[in-house]
Amino acid sequence: MSGFLNADFLLDTKTSRRLYHDVARGLPIVDYHNHLPPAEIAQDRRWDTIGEMWLAHDHYKWRVMRWAGTDERRITGDAGWREKFDAFAEAMPRAVLNPVHHWSHLELWRYFDLTGTVLSPATADHVWETANACLQQQDFSAQGLLRRMKVELVGTTDDPLDTLEHHAAMAGSDIRVVPTFRPDKAVQIDATGFADYMDHLEALTHPIRNFDDLVAALVMRLDHFVSHGCRAADHGINYLDAADIPGASILDSALKAARAGRSVTPEAAAGHRAALFDALGRAYAQRGLVMQCHMNVVRNGSTRLIRAVGTDAGGDSLRDTDMAGPLNVLLDRLDRDGALPRMILYGLDPGRNPVLAATAGTFQDGSVPGKIQAGAAWWFNDTLDGMEAQIRSLAQIGLLSTFLGMLTDSRSFLSFPRHEYFRRLLCGLIGRWSEAGHLPDDSAMLDELVRNICYDNAKSWFLTPG
Repeated sequence: MSGFLNADFLLDTKTSRRLYHDVARGLPIVDYHNHLPPAEIAQDRRWDTIGEMWLAHDHYKWRVMRWAGTDERRITGDAGWREKFDAFAEAMPRAVLNPVHHWSHLELWRYFDLTGTVLSPATADHVWETANACLQQQDFSAQGLLRRMKVELVGTTDDPLDTLEHHAAMAGSDIRVVPTFRPDKAVQIDATGFADYMDHLEALTHPIRNFDDLVAALVMRLDHFVSHGCRAADHGINYLDAADIPGASILDSALKAARAGRSVTPEAAAGHRAALFDALGRAYAQRGLVMQCHMNVVRNGSTRLIRAVGTDAGGDSLRDTDMAGPLNVLLDRLDRDGALPRMILYGLDPGRNPVLAATAGTFQDGSVPGKIQAGAAWWFNDTLDGMEAQIRSLAQIGLLSTFLGMLTDSRSFLSFPRHEYFRRLLCGLIGRWSEAGHLPDDSAMLDELVRNICYDNAKSWFLTPG
């Protein structure tokens, strides 16, 4: 079948088409890592225009627009939503083969019954009017959109200081909205705002006089998260270092200096990070939580963009520094004491896929299939080539059958067709491997493999009590 994003997109064998259409397509979604605002889910937010819904928070789309030559005023500036939407429509023809081009059309087609319409200046009026009319329907609310895509679990990303009242409001819903503990601001001792953050954490917990007090305060907040259904933590690690854990006096001195607004040496900051990684990893293991590590990012690389828009505006890129040595040191320190939690390792440098898979294999202990995961292709890698490379690496170095599969990592309620994108690609790969003789001619085995990766494995980790 030919045609742009046709019904058999990425499904180039008979086996792949059967696997997708008969097995993967109808499976529910466990989206165990995203950045959706819990308040908007709990309040069942509605939107007036596709412009705001699509472009208010999506830095993937912002990057595409800048690359296409769009002025910042029509991206994040004071232009109205229709003008920003028109700017995105102008950028779309220039974005062909970028995954945003595929994702955006899948979003239009799956949510707004615009199948076959390709966004451009010529179709912008039609898309704007059709999508906005759909938004007036009763089920085009935050929760309605999640149900439309059969989303069973949403794992939001939350600061330890968060009250979690919106997660509490969703308790008992058919859509489980669970918090994910993200303690980056406590880990980044050399970052601007650390002292103020410590003050807020102290006010919410107990006096923080030394490093042990800090750990205890974070664990208090962690237990608050667990009481609200938390199943995972997430650490954003810009770069890894293999520092030894300093003694108590050094850790305490660094914390005291940072709280007083004094600079902390790189060595002291590295020691603080290593000590918290270790202490929190042990706390996660004790509570049966999953520890996610997103590694090797250059954050906010453009000073110009920070000045104009702020942080987290699409000014990040991949870091190509060493991972293997430091990562093995950090994991081994926990593993040798039997304190290594289930982990998911995400790296932003695609050349490190084999490193992540090999490291994951080193620390499997037989307690659970795939206890240490080489996580889904992340951020700049969740492209067709990037996802395929990650899957191939995992399949050949580790065990693909234990893979937890896809996540959106998104701030957009329209991002869930990314799971379809992944499932099509996965079924395409497995179908080709099967018909080339790399897999047994066993349809039941192939069906189980696809179900496990697309749904069952993530369900067992994040939806099954334990």
